[in-house]
Amino acid sequence: MTAAGRYRLLGPDSVPADDEWIGRLRTPGPVRDQAVQHLHALMLRAARHRVSRMPDGAALGAVRRDEIAHAAADEATLSALGRLDSFEGRSRFTTWAYKFGILCAGVEMRRALWRDRDVRWHDVSEPLEPAATSPESFVEGRDLAAAVRDGLTQALTDHQRRVVVALLVDGVPIDVVADRLGSNRNAIYKTLHDARRRLRTHLEEQGFTREATTTEVTR
Repeated sequence: MTAAGRYRLLGPDSVPADDEWIGRLRTPGPVRDQAVQHLHALMLRAARHRVSRMPDGAALGAVRRDEIAHAAADEATLSALGRLDSFEGRSRFTTWAYKFGILCAGVEMRRALWRDRDVRWHDVSEPLEPAATSPESFVEGRDLAAAVRDGLTQALTDHQRRVVVALLVDGVPIDVVADRLGSNRNAIYKTLHDARRRLRTHLEEQGFTREATTTEVTR
């Protein structure tokens, strides 16, 4: 029996069984079209759930948030369809797919929230404030903070410094940093990883312990 003959169109109130999702999404014709519609509906539920749980999004208004949810559902559906081969059956298909909707909605919301905000590509001009519980630890923290500030200038490339300051000092979301730099999340993660390694090496060369440098560089 062909794949098209194996699967029948579902009724209006039915959804694919968990073990049928992949097969239906790979069956050409009306069966696949219907499965994609069900997948998109799942993504839309996931996206709306994620959007509703981001309190900063209230400022965007209900209409804009719903537009974002639909855009995220579209992107999530395409992403899942392009990654069907990566589904290994270790969880329910709907659980696996739902994560795409959650991720894409988060990305779209952060982009929307930062759309009219400037990202300042700058160096750290102010001293980093150390956390301390005693005069001795304050002095140690101050010295380490100063060394980190020097490391940002001396050990990192201009691109690495822009990424580190934006992400770790100014708190800009990584999706926004990637967009503004014409890059992508993976490349920015790689830049951040390399920058942290360089900073850690710089601090160890200044005589700070690995434990102290790890805490400061990753906080």
